[in-house]
Amino acid sequence: MASAAITLAADAPTLSAANTGFMLICSALVLLMTPGLAFFYGGMVRVKSTLNMLMMSFISIGIVTILWVLYGFSVAFGTDKGGIIGWTSGWVGLSDIGTADLWDGYTIPILAFLVFQMMFAIITPALISGALADRVKFTAWALFVALWATIVYFPVAHWVWGAGGWAFELGVIDFAGGTAVHINAGAAALGVILVIGKRVGFKKDPMRPHSLPLVMLGAGLLWFGWFGFNAGSWLGNDDGVGSLMFVNTQVATAAAMLAWLVYEKIRHGAFTTLGAASGAVAGLVAITPSGGSVTPVGAIVVGAVAGLLCAMAVGLKYKLGYDDSLDVVGVHLVGGVVGSLLVGFLASGKGQSEVEGLFYGGGLDQFWKQCAGVFAVLGYSLVVSAILAFLLDKTIGMRVSEDDEVAGIDQAEHAETAYDFSGAGGGSARTSVPPAAVGGESKKVDA
Repeated sequence: MASAAITLAADAPTLSAANTGFMLICSALVLLMTPGLAFFYGGMVRVKSTLNMLMMSFISIGIVTILWVLYGFSVAFGTDKGGIIGWTSGWVGLSDIGTADLWDGYTIPILAFLVFQMMFAIITPALISGALADRVKFTAWALFVALWATIVYFPVAHWVWGAGGWAFELGVIDFAGGTAVHINAGAAALGVILVIGKRVGFKKDPMRPHSLPLVMLGAGLLWFGWFGFNAGSWLGNDDGVGSLMFVNTQVATAAAMLAWLVYEKIRHGAFTTLGAASGAVAGLVAITPSGGSVTPVGAIVVGAVAGLLCAMAVGLKYKLGYDDSLDVVGVHLVGGVVGSLLVGFLASGKGQSEVEGLFYGGGLDQFWKQCAGVFAVLGYSLVVSAILAFLLDKTIGMRVSEDDEVAGIDQAEHAETAYDFSGAGGGSARTSVPPAAVGGESKKVDA
């Protein structure tokens, strides 16, 4: 992903209406991913937690948008300060950014780049929410989002994509967010759940998805929006790299879905819709950092390896005893690590840069750079997120009461329920079905 400061007027390229329009469309696609994520997560929880899961994603849109305008963009992409954060005072509140100012070396306005990156900042904390389903106070979550975006996401975005950021200068390849988004969110999810503990009834009570159609809808929206997420990260398509990323996004996602389903069939004896949706997301995650540097055949490898390893990883929570409700660690952390590290082996030198991985004669130099980026982001996000969760838990409290968790967090936190069963034919009463409706036999069914 491109980054830098304002281009001097004398050297500025000409504004491209095509590239600008492309980036605005991609920004809208990335925003759509957050409601898509809300449906994906919302379908995976029990009925009593559906609205809370939707709201945990939607509140991120509100909070992070405001923070990004006030100071987030400046911290992430402003003038470098020691390789750790950026800061350009004139960008605070976007006061000194003109509509005609172009992003460094590109044919799009700074505002187009800013809003595109805003959507990345929005979805990243929303990803964390899937690990915390059923048990977190909404006010505590909202405060966590604000603090985490400020202390973790904005600086890490500068490390990876900001001019002068240490990972950027080291040469870590992260085309669209394997480290900054997925490893960052997955590690944060692990850090928080280790602090707040397990759901009531974990490994004892059934906690199956209440609506697999919602899960599939959410996965479809994520898949659709991800083309903007990935292809848009080249900030235009004048040299075809954005098109390569578009193709690789589709290819890797398909490969990961198939690999997950094959593993599932062998391991559990069935091809499930939840497996198809989860496998697709695993492929999308893994190709995000690597898709600009690998060939389409390489993308098949990335997707297949990610689909297999993520499918295996989701079961670790039962063996190791951490309650990752909706497999954020198993899919986003593991998928992000897989995709980022495979760059060191599969980079072809024919995409976003001339860097070649081990399988293309480049040795292990890029692999070690990828390791540095992966484990620095993982460690930082894990530790800081755990500290934030601990401080919030000891002050305002992170978890709802056990009674509210058992009765349903939707009613306790939002005074609403996702589905109204009190209308005609609803409720807990037993209703007679007309004989004609059941082949001539009168039957009793639970409404």
